[in-house]
Parts: sequence; structure tokens; C-alpha cells
Amino acid sequence: MPDTAKPPHQDGLSRAAFWTAAAHAAECRRPAPYVRDPWAADFLHAAGFQGGPPGEGLLRQLLPDWFVVRSRFFDEHLVDAARAGCRQVVLIGAGLDTRAYRLDWPTGVHVLEIEEGPVVAFKERVLDWSTPSCGRRGVVAADPAGPWREDLLAAGFDPGRPTAWHCEAPLYFRRPEEVERIVDAMTELSAPGSVFSAECVNAATASSSFVAPFLDALHSTGISWRWQLAEPEAWWAEHGWHARVADPFTLPYVIERLSPYLPLLSEAAAKSVFLTTGTLREAAA
Repeated sequence: MPDTAKPPHQDGLSRAAFWTAAAHAAECRRPAPYVRDPWAADFLHAAGFQGGPPGEGLLRQLLPDWFVVRSRFFDEHLVDAARAGCRQVVLIGAGLDTRAYRLDWPTGVHVLEIEEGPVVAFKERVLDWSTPSCGRRGVVAADPAGPWREDLLAAGFDPGRPTAWHCEAPLYFRRPEEVERIVDAMTELSAPGSVFSAECVNAATASSSFVAPFLDALHSTGISWRWQLAEPEAWWAEHGWHARVADPFTLPYVIERLSPYLPLLSEAAAKSVFLTTGTLREAAA
């Protein structure tokens, strides 16, 4: 029976997952790709998706390359975390993320994905019988804003084991109170040694000439960057985490890929988002 369900990219926020998939699909055609995601083109074909982020400014132009270097940064963080002992990885707002299949995980890693039902159904149909590269994969079909605690436990999550939590981009599309719920759930379920990673929007640059035109174009599609931070380390500390913000322009692959844009980027533009990672704070004695 043919599937007549509405393609997930027509449901607002899910379009952003296809923008990243489009960037990954284009990256796979390069001689030496930073991200190898052979399923990305399948997602685009199955959904009949074409196009990319809205607008015409510089930010919109560099976004596909940014999506790729962002993916590589978090790829390396998650594999390093798994090798350091976080053999449980939870992707919150997983979208079309295929890390459970495409990364070189150490033995015994359990990857769990939390995403809304229509996206999960589409993704599973495209992945079909593909074999994960992790030891075990679990899927929780739920709104990433929660509640998903019980469903995550039912999928095999063990709150007694260190966890690497990851929210690549979906947090800043959420309302602040939703982000609070997500992060509070992460903290509550985290054992000592747990880590997190997330991209966060810099509130100080949202009104800049670099970011504002893109945000206006984005808003016209029904999506907005709702959650923004001025001091990410302080915000995450209030929620139980020692956070640090990476300087992506110290990474050779970022410099190489974004070099055509660098002469056009002001210091503020270069800091329009935070690539944030961190570790669980120890409970007070």
C-alpha cells in the first residue's frame, strides 16, 4: 500500500533536518568529504525535497558548509566521549541524524534517538534494513520537548550509566520553557561522568546585519530561533553542567571549508552561534 502521509519537511521545524541532509548529500560528492552520510540523498529523494535555508544573505550562503563542519565537530566529540566511557548516547531531536550508522563507534555503544513520530516513521522507512555501526540502537517516538523520560527508560536507557547527550540544533527552535524541560530531564537522568553537546544561538548577534536578515527570512517560513543565550557557560552551570564554548576557527577543517567567507565575516558574525560541550557538575557534598 503506498504511503500517503504528508512528507515531514512540510511540518515546519522538520524542514531544518532536510537542510542538513542536503548539505550532507552534497558533501558526499566531494573527493574527501568531512562527513560521510550516504543516507542523506535517500532522505531527500524519498521526500521529494529540494532547496535549502531561506533568504539571500551571507549567512544563508555559508550555512550548507557550516552544517558540514558543525556535524564533523560533534561527530568527533561524541566518538571521543564514547571512547572515554560514555557508552550510552542520546540524540534529542534526532531528526534525520544517521550517526548510529555512519560513525566508527567503539564496542558496546547504545545510541538512542528521540524525535517526533512522523519524522521517525519517515526515517525508519528510508533506513529500511540498514545495519547500525553502534552496538545497539533505540528509537523513542516522542516530542523532544517532553515528556519522554518513561519512554526513554522503556527503550533501554540506563540512568546509572554515563551518557553523552546531544542536541545538534533543535534547542534554539524551541521556546525557552521547553528548553528548560529538556535540559532538566537530561540533568535528572545523568550519572556521574555524563557529557552534553549542543549548538546554541548567541543572543548578542541576533540583531546584527549578518544574522537579522536570515532570521526575518526564517520567520517567514514559520520557524524562528526562539532560544538564545548571552552567557552559555553561566546558563548551563545553573542547570547542572560545566560548559565550554569551542572556537571553531582554531580548527583546520573549519578554516579550510569556510575560507571563502572569512574576509567577509566580522568578529561578531563569526560568533553568531556557540558550539557548546560540557560535563555534569558533581553534586555538592
